[in-house]
This record gives sequence, C-alpha cells and structure tokens, in this order.
Amino acid sequence: MSDNSRQPPATTEATIVAADTLFQRVVEIVSGAQGRVARAVDTTMVQAYWEIGRQIVLVEQQGGMRAEYGEQVLVHLSTRLGERFGKGFSVPHLKRMRQFFRVYASKGIQSELPGENDFQQIGSTLWSQLAPGVQPHFRQELSWSHFRLLMGVSDASARSFYELEAATQGWSVRELERQIASHLYERLAASRDKDDVLALAHKGQELLTPQDVIKDPVVLEFLGLPERPQWRERDLEQAIIDHLQEFMLELGKGFCFIARQKRITLDGDHFFVDLVLYNRLLRCFVVIDLKLGKLTHRDLGQVQMYVNWFDRTQREAYEEPTIGIALCSRKNDAVVRMTLPEGENRIVAARYEMVMPTPEQIEQAVLDGRRAAERRN
Repeated sequence: MSDNSRQPPATTEATIVAADTLFQRVVEIVSGAQGRVARAVDTTMVQAYWEIGRQIVLVEQQGGMRAEYGEQVLVHLSTRLGERFGKGFSVPHLKRMRQFFRVYASKGIQSELPGENDFQQIGSTLWSQLAPGVQPHFRQELSWSHFRLLMGVSDASARSFYELEAATQGWSVRELERQIASHLYERLAASRDKDDVLALAHKGQELLTPQDVIKDPVVLEFLGLPERPQWRERDLEQAIIDHLQEFMLELGKGFCFIARQKRITLDGDHFFVDLVLYNRLLRCFVVIDLKLGKLTHRDLGQVQMYVNWFDRTQREAYEEPTIGIALCSRKNDAVVRMTLPEGENRIVAARYEMVMPTPEQIEQAVLDGRRAAERRN
C-alpha cells in the first residue's frame, strides 16, 4: 500500500462549508437545551420558594407566634439552611419567600392571610382547613428576579398587569423594572373607565382602537438626550433610530419598523414622513411625525395628509386604515379636539417626556385623562 493511501483526504471548500453548517446546527441544539435546562431549574426554584414561604406561614399560624418569636425562628432556620445548602437562605431572603406565598396564594385565600407585619393568629383549625387547598397563583414563565420586582408593586391590579405583560411579551427583568418605574399601568389606565381599567389588570394591554396604540406621555429617557434649546427634529429622529428596539417597546405591542424619512411626492412637491411603522395586531400602517415644541393645528393637518396618502396608495384591501401619530413635547388638548373630527379618529396626538415622570405627574395625568374621558362621554 502506497504512502498516499494512508493520508487523509484533502480538505475541500465544500467540506469546510458542510462542517461549519453542522457546527452551527449543533451549537443551536446545545444552546437551546442549555436554555431549557436553565429555565426549568429557575421555574423549579420559584415553585420551591413559594412552598418554603407556605411552610413558614403554616408554622407561624399553627404556633400562633408573635412577631419577635417568628423572627427568632427565621434566624434559626437561616443558620441551619446555610450550613446545609450554603448561600441563598438569609433572613431577608426567607422573608421574601414568605411574602411571595402571601402575594401569590390562590384567589380567595389572600383575605384570610395575615399581612406582612401582622402575625395575629387566624386560628389553627381554620388554617388547617385552608392550607391544603392553597395553590400557587403566578405565571411560571417568569424568574425569581421578576417576582422580586413584582412584589414591590403594592397595587394588586398594577401588579397583575405587569406580571401578565412580562410573561406574554417576554420582558427581561431590566425591561420590567423600566416599565414599573415609568408607571406604564397608570399611564394606560389614565383615560379608561373602571371597567376598562379592570380589564387592563386581568387581560393586559389590548389594541382595539387607534387610541390604544399610544401612551400619553411616551417616556423616552433611554434616548439619553440632554435638555438643550438647539435641538433639531432630526436629532430626536436619529436618537430614536439608534434606540429603535427600546422605542418600539415603549410604544407597545406588535410594532415593526418600515422606514424613516419616507418620501411622498405630490405633483412635484416632496414631503417626508419621519417614521413609518406597521402594527401586525391592528394590521395597519402607523405613521409618526416628530414635533419639537408645541403642537399646532397645521401639524395635525400634515399628519392627516400622510394618513390619507398611505390609505390611498399603500394600503391593501385586507388592511385596516392607517393610524397617524403626532408626537410632540407640548400640546393643547382643546386645539387637538377642535382640529380633529369627532368620533373614532385615526389621528392621535401624544406628548413625549425625556425623563421618568414623578408620581405627582402621573397622578395629575390620571386626573386629566379621566376628565378628558368624561368629556368624550
């Protein structure tokens, strides 16, 4: 046998391509499996923390412990668990597990449970009847870090909304933290009546009308633009493009990017739409015109022209009418109402803010929104 027969075949370009393709597929398989294992482990630990909290409350209630005795029990428990399992069972962490159980016990049970700082006994007989039927009532898609943030939301309706949106929209912990800090629930609830606010808490944000598409105000603190008088609209537009993912998350559900500075030509005159998006849930184009300063009736007329052009030249028969958004730093609601036609309107005027709103600002926005809703009704 010749020496040449012992040599491996020469590596060809086709071999390299095939090996690279196979490598990428195997990487995807392994990475996916690792991700599923990590999610499964995290889900199992979240369930375990809820059960630990349940056992803590069960022992406290059956023993009728006062607060100081309960604290001593947690210190002793923390020490022994630390010796057995290592870190992760500090007294503050055990208290969070107890709070987790109280907050996310099955519906109808919470009213029977004591508050975070109230260890008044509810009766061992009653508790022994309730305890077996208590089940976890939380979205299992979320991590423990998500729930630590959610437990900091005192309003039950807001907490339910954020939990639902985080699970269905796949929010990261960082995104959930931002949405809570920007008072997303309060901004969406501002112009809704009681029934709609209740639906918001139990169903999340639903896109049914053009007004549902936009928040007012839109919070753009992630753009990092400093306050300065020499701003130009193109500066704002470029900053949005640079942070497009964050911008569309702030707008809400179902948005896809189509174009920037979309040119419209009418008998030789050129106009440029700042941003063109598409909402797959509403099945329509969404055109956005950015305005520095106070919105005028002429600005609204310009947005109406853009909407008409898309409806008459771009919209397919199966699509819904185009929505136009005039995004400005200041607006006069009376001018907006008088300029736009009554009834369901496809033009929306909304303000943007470059900093997170304060609780006082949100409270005022809620009052203003509800007054506006009462005027519409």
